[in-house]
Amino acid sequence: MSTPQPGRGLAGSIQRVTASALGPYQSAVIRIGFSATFLMFLLRELPHRHEMYGPDAPWRWDLARQLISGNQAFTTLMWSDSALWFEIVYALALLSSLLLMLGWHTRAVSVVFMAGVLSLQNRSIFMGDGGDNVIHLMSIYLVLTRCGQVWSLDARRARGRASVYAGQEAGGRRVPGERAGIVLWVVLGAVLVGATVAGGLGGTVWLPLLLWCLWIGQGAWWAANRYAPGNELRTLLDVIANLAHNATLVVIMAEVCLIYATAGWYKIQGSRWQDGTALYYPLKLEYFTPWPALSDLLSSSGVMVMVLSYATVIVQVAFPFTLFNRRVKNFLLGAMICEHAGIALLLGLPFFSMAMITADAVFLPTAFLVWLGGRVATGHERLFRRRGRVPAPRAADGPEAPEPDGDGSHTLVG
Repeated sequence: MSTPQPGRGLAGSIQRVTASALGPYQSAVIRIGFSATFLMFLLRELPHRHEMYGPDAPWRWDLARQLISGNQAFTTLMWSDSALWFEIVYALALLSSLLLMLGWHTRAVSVVFMAGVLSLQNRSIFMGDGGDNVIHLMSIYLVLTRCGQVWSLDARRARGRASVYAGQEAGGRRVPGERAGIVLWVVLGAVLVGATVAGGLGGTVWLPLLLWCLWIGQGAWWAANRYAPGNELRTLLDVIANLAHNATLVVIMAEVCLIYATAGWYKIQGSRWQDGTALYYPLKLEYFTPWPALSDLLSSSGVMVMVLSYATVIVQVAFPFTLFNRRVKNFLLGAMICEHAGIALLLGLPFFSMAMITADAVFLPTAFLVWLGGRVATGHERLFRRRGRVPAPRAADGPEAPEPDGDGSHTLVG
C-alpha cells in the first residue's frame, strides 16, 4: 500500500489554479452581461447624452473639473471641454461595449470599455445608482480576467488557427487577426504615453500602474507566443494570467456576497423592514411605477407585501452562508434573480436589475450554462436556417468548450 502524501491535495489545488483559468463560462457571462447592460444604457440615453454627461449637463465641465481635482478620479472627458471630444468618447464607449460583448480582442477592448465606463460615470457622479456602481467595479475587474475563452470571436479565431501553431515550424507564419492586434497595441500604447505625459490618468497610482503593466505584459505575451511558444517564459506568462483571472473571480464573488450581506443587514435595522411594510412605499411612488395597475394590485395585498419584504431580507442575509451547499445556493440564486426581474418590472429599474443578475451569474453552475449555451446555439441555427450545414466538432461537455490555451490567443491583444 502506498503511503498518502499530506501535500498532494495542496499541490493539486495549486496546479489547478495555476494551470487553467477557472470558470470560463461564468466569466463569459459576466463579460457579455455587463457590456450588454452598458451598451443598452448608452443607446437609451443617446438622445439625452448631452444633458447627462456632455456640454449641456447641469453639472458643468468646470464644476466636474473642480471635483475631480479633489477626488483624483479618472475621466477622459476632462481632457477637453469640446462637444466633438465628448462625441468621440461616447462613440468609443458604445463601440467598445459592442465589441466586448462579441468578444473581439477582449484584452484590448476590455481596457477601452473600462475607460469608457469610468470616463462617463466620473464625469457626472450624481447620475448613478447602485447598478452603475456595480458596472463601475466590474469594468475594472474584467481587464484582469480571461473572459474570452468561450462564447467569443476570440475563441472562434483561436480554434481556426490551432493548426497553425501545431508545431515549432509555425514560428514565422502570420495568423488571422494578428495585424489587427498589432495595430490596437500600437494605438493604445500611443494614447497611454500621451495621457501619462499630459497627466490625464487621474491622481491615483493604481490606474497608471495597471495600464502600463497590461500594455507591457501583452507585448511580452505576443513576443513569447510568436518567437518562443514552447519557452518557459511563455509558461510563466500563462501562469500569471491564470492567477490574475482566478484571483479576480474570487474578488467578484466576494463583492457580490458583500453587496447582499450589507444590503440585508442594513434592512434588518430599518423599522419598515421589521414590520414588513417596506415594499409598500416604493410601489406608491409615481417615479417607480411604470405599471400603476400592477403596482396597485400588489400593494393592495398586505400579506403579499409582508411576505415579499421578509423574503427579500432573508434571501440577502442568508445567501453568503449557503455557498458551500450547492442545492440551497442554487435555490437562493434563482430567488434573487427572480427578485431582480421583479424590480425591473415593478419599479422600472431594468439596468440595475441587469447588472445585479449578471453579477449573480458568477455563481451559476457550469452544467446549466453549458446547457443554456447549447439551447442558444440550437435556436441560432434554426433561426438562420442552417440545418443543412455540417456543424463543427464539439466537445462532449458542451457546445463550445474552452480551448486548452484559453483566451490566451496568439495575437498581440487577442
